[in-house]
Amino acid sequence: MTRLRTTAPLLLAAGLAALAVATVHDAGCADPGRYEARGDGTWSLDGGCVDPGDLVIPPPPVVQPPAPSPEQSRS
Repeated sequence: MTRLRTTAPLLLAAGLAALAVATVHDAGCADPGRYEARGDGTWSLDGGCVDPGDLVIPPPPVVQPPAPSPEQSRS
């Protein structure tokens, strides 16, 4: 029973790793892209299979002005 408890997680991890490799291999992307350093110290991804039109950018949230606080009566 102890051997099963030791090897089961390792077998599961190996299976998930093989599944990840197969998924990436079958993604159908001939150019995986590459990161290139820019002059300002940042990096950019050049190439790859993602076009800018593929990215969905949600609209900015609408900020409601705060509701006026109810005036308290002074008695």
